[in-house]
This record gives sequence, C-alpha cells and structure tokens, in this order.
Amino acid sequence: MLQIVLVKYIILIERTNGNDSFVDWCQIMLKIGQFQALKVINMESFGVYLGENAQEKVLLPQKQVPTDTKIGDELEVFIYKDSQDRLIATTSKPKLTLGTLAVLEVKEVTKIGAFMDWGLEKDLLLPFKEQRCKVNCHEKYLCALYVDKSQRLCATMSVYDKLTANHNYKKGDFVEGIVYEIKEFGAMVAVDNAYYALIPKRELRRKLKIGEQIQARVTEVRDDGKMALSLNKEIPYQISEDADTVLKGILEYDGILPFNDKVKPEVIEREFHMSKNAFKRAVGHLLKENKIIITDESIRLKDEY
Repeated sequence: MLQIVLVKYIILIERTNGNDSFVDWCQIMLKIGQFQALKVINMESFGVYLGENAQEKVLLPQKQVPTDTKIGDELEVFIYKDSQDRLIATTSKPKLTLGTLAVLEVKEVTKIGAFMDWGLEKDLLLPFKEQRCKVNCHEKYLCALYVDKSQRLCATMSVYDKLTANHNYKKGDFVEGIVYEIKEFGAMVAVDNAYYALIPKRELRRKLKIGEQIQARVTEVRDDGKMALSLNKEIPYQISEDADTVLKGILEYDGILPFNDKVKPEVIEREFHMSKNAFKRAVGHLLKENKIIITDESIRLKDEY
C-alpha cells in the first residue's frame, strides 16, 4: 500500500515538473494492451474519463460510451495509444492483446514497416525488425503484441516464446496450423495458433512460406510436448496418392519417364516433390499393379495403359 501511495505522489510531482515521459511510464499501470475494468470518474461532451482518480485517467471517446452511462459506473475497456500517442480507451475488441497470438492481415506496407488490421481504428505497426520475412499486402501472418521503447503497442512475428506445449494431441492425429518461421532444419508451425510444432526438412514435400496455413499429421509428441509433423498421410494412403502422382508424371512424358527408380534424389524432388524412398514405394506399387515396366534407363507405361 505504501508503494502505491509513493508512486502516486511521485507522479504528481513529475506532472508538476513537466516530466511527461515519466508520466507515460507510470500510466502503464492502466495496463496498456489489455482489457481492464475502470470506473467513470468524469463526463465530458467528447467522452468520459475512466480511472481511479484525476491523476490516473484515460479517455473513452463519446462514440464508444454505452447509453445511460453515469459517474461511478464500471466499464470494461482496452487501452492503447491513438495516432497522437495519447493513451485512449475503447470498448471495441481487438484481435490481439498482450500475451495472446492472432493471425493478422497486412493492410499497408510503408517505409517504417507494415500496418496490420487488428480490429481497431488505428492499425497496428509491425516494424521491419520484427518481421520474419518480406510481408505483402492482404496476406496474413501470426503475430504477438509487445510494448516498444516509446510505450507504444506494436506487432511482432517472433512468436516462438509465446507458444505452449500444453495440448492433448497424440501421434497420428491430424492438426491445423500456420507456418511462422522457416529454418534450415524445417518449417516451424503454430498448431491452432498456440502449440509448438515442427515439420522436419525431410518431411517437406513442397516449399512452404511463412503465413501459410497447413494441415498435417502428428508423427511424434516429444516428452516436452512439442510436436513433429508431416504433410504426408499415413503410409498406405500416401503410397496410393504418390503412385497416382507418378502415374500422372509418366503420362506427361508421353508414357515414358526418362529415368528409373535409381535416379538421384534431387531429380525426384524436382519432378515429383517427394523423397526417393516415397518415389520407390510409389513405383513399386505401380509395378505390383502391373501398370509399368522398368528398364535400365526409363519407366514406361504398359501398352494397355
């Protein structure tokens, strides 16, 4: 209690001395970037002031004030800064608050960064240093919210430390998620925009991009809860699908594929976007179904196909 009184006394002194930067820091006690319940302490024609006292208050513009509001009423509001860097309250619900994650759409890309649609009148800045790839207008990316050095709310695409492993998924489950970072060892995915997951490089049958929404199969749940994913289906189903892909490829070569199953992996990746093992399984499936003939230099369809 003594600490609160002391802080409020310091705020009053700093206001008197004109130290606005210190006051801005203290106003963070109003929980910028979060929802909180505040009391109406003053009413004006342009809106109502909310807070605990005249020294700690924030404006809720008139168009946001519920009908029949009166002094002493408690309102649930979100606090952020307006275009003139003043603290402002709103009863609107943004898509993102401190401590949460959300997929946001890029509205504009400027010299200082990208501006994201987060559901409020003032768009949210995603600075260049917080981007994990070149972002494009109208595309969507997973973002978190943070307070910058100027005590303004900004977006970041660095979301790894905001994810959790507290889920109920198990091996074999199918999940949905969004790619939030591409590494040398694979694609990092936020399952349900919340849980750690990785598609290892060996499982990447095609090139993914940051912001891409994917469906995948859980191949492993580690002891710490982090998931490994695959874009492939379970092997029996995947073999059939891969065989169809290879068959289509042979047809595109007029019935004669100019290499066999001993070709280099990079050729298979280029032509079919699958691993050499997957290709060999698919070819074996077609051979078993008596649809192809394998020679020293090619794979060809049987005449009846």
